[in-house]
Amino acid sequence: MRYVSTRGNPGSRAFLDILLEGLAPDGGLYVPEEYPRISQGELQAMRGMGYSDVAFKILSKFIDDIPGEDLKKLVDATYTEEVFGKDIVPLKELEPGFFILGLSNGPTLAFKDIALQFLGRLFEYALSSSGEELNILGATSGDTGSAAEYAMRGRKGVRVFMLSPYGRMSDFQRKQMYTLDDANIFNIAIKGTFDDCQDAVKKVNDDASFKKEFNLGAVNSINWARIAAQVVYYVWGYLKVSRSNEEQVSFAVPTGNFGNILAGYVARKMGVPIKQLVLATNENDVLEEFFRTGVYRPRKGSEVAVTSSPSMDISKASNFERYIFDLVGRDAARMSELWGNLTNGGSFNISPPEIEKTRQDGFVAGSSTHEDRLRTIKSVFELYGVLIDPHTADGLHVGLEHREKDIPLLCLETALPVKFEATIREAVGKNPELPTGYRELEGKKERFEIQEADAERIKSFIREHVNVVS
Repeated sequence: MRYVSTRGNPGSRAFLDILLEGLAPDGGLYVPEEYPRISQGELQAMRGMGYSDVAFKILSKFIDDIPGEDLKKLVDATYTEEVFGKDIVPLKELEPGFFILGLSNGPTLAFKDIALQFLGRLFEYALSSSGEELNILGATSGDTGSAAEYAMRGRKGVRVFMLSPYGRMSDFQRKQMYTLDDANIFNIAIKGTFDDCQDAVKKVNDDASFKKEFNLGAVNSINWARIAAQVVYYVWGYLKVSRSNEEQVSFAVPTGNFGNILAGYVARKMGVPIKQLVLATNENDVLEEFFRTGVYRPRKGSEVAVTSSPSMDISKASNFERYIFDLVGRDAARMSELWGNLTNGGSFNISPPEIEKTRQDGFVAGSSTHEDRLRTIKSVFELYGVLIDPHTADGLHVGLEHREKDIPLLCLETALPVKFEATIREAVGKNPELPTGYRELEGKKERFEIQEADAERIKSFIREHVNVVS
C-alpha cells in the first residue's frame, strides 16, 4: 500500500512514512494510491467476527509496513471493554429499518475516540521504533481536541498543542480539554472561529523548516490513519444490519470537516454495499450547498454561525480536498486550478458531469436549524426513549428526509447528550444524566493560554515548550 498527495508531490510513500507527518510537503493530503478492495468472501467471513477482528482485517489493508502480529496487538489493545464498554460500537434499533450506530462510548464520549485511541498507540509504536519525538499541532471545534488529548496524554515522546475557538465550545467540551494537567498537553484558546484555528495550523505547517525542526504531526482528520480507523465502523454497521452481501444500507452522517462521511465514501469505494451517504450540516451549510449546486463557497468570519451543534460550526472542510481529488479524476492540474480559484476568489465550481458524479458516489445532503434539532431530540426521546445530542439530531433530521423504503438507514451518533446540556434541557426539559466518573470535571481547575490566530505567535509558543517531555 502506497500513499500519494492530493497536490501531486512528492511521489508515493509508505504508511509509516506519512503517519507522523500530517500534511504532505506540497500542502496536500495523503490518500491511498488505490483504494483496497474487500472481496465478497472477506465481507461474508467478517459477519461472525467481533469489532476488534473486523478492525484488524480492514486496517491491514491500509497498513502493510507494520508486522501483522504487532498491528493485531495495537488493535486489540485499543478496542477493549475497558476503553469502550462491552459492545464497542453498539447498534440501537429505533424501529424496523431505522438505527442509531453508537460511536460515543470512549473516554471523551464522542466518536473521535474510536480513531484517536488507536492513533495514540500507533504514534507511540512508531516513535519507539525511530527514537524520535513528535509535536502534535491540531485544531478543534470541540470533540477532536479532547479525544486527541485523552489519547495522547502520557504517551512517550509526544506533546500536543491544541488550538480551540475561545468561547465557542460547550462547557463540557471545554472542561474536558482545559482541565487536563498532563505535562505533555497544551491548550491554546484562539480569539476567533474554528476556521481561524485551522488556518493557523496550516500556516505553521507551511513553514517547512519549522515543521522539520520541531517534527510537527497531526491528529485531526487530515491524518489518514484516522480516516482508515473510521472506515471500520461503516463496515461493522453494514454487517450488523444486513443478512447477505446483496443487501444495501444507507448512512446519515452529521459532518463539518468531512472526515466522518469521507470514511463512509472510502468504505463504499472498497466494496461495501452502501446505497446513500446522507450528509447533514447545521446552519453552516457550505457542504450542503456544494452537493446541491456544485459551488464550494466557504464562509468567512462572522458568516460562520454559532449554533447549538458547535462541533459542526465549520466553514472550510479540510478533508473535502480528498474527495475532490477523486471527483476530478486525481488530476493535479485541475486541483491546482480549483484551489487557486478558492484562494483568489473564495470559491470554486465543478462541472455538471462532476455534480452528477457526486450523486453516483451516493451523496445526498441537507441541513437543519436549531428548531429542527430541538424537535428531533424531543421526538426521538418521546417516541423511542432515547436521548441524543444535537449533532446526532442533525443527522437524524436530514437522514429521515432522505430515507428510502426497504433500505435500512443507520444514523451515526457523534457524541453523548451530556456534552451539550443546555440544548438537551431546552429540548426535553431536563438535564442529561452525567456518566460515572465525569462529575469531578466541574470543580477542576482549567489550564489554557489565550492567543490571537497568529501563526508566528503559535510557533513561538511551541518553541518555548518543546523542553517539556512526556
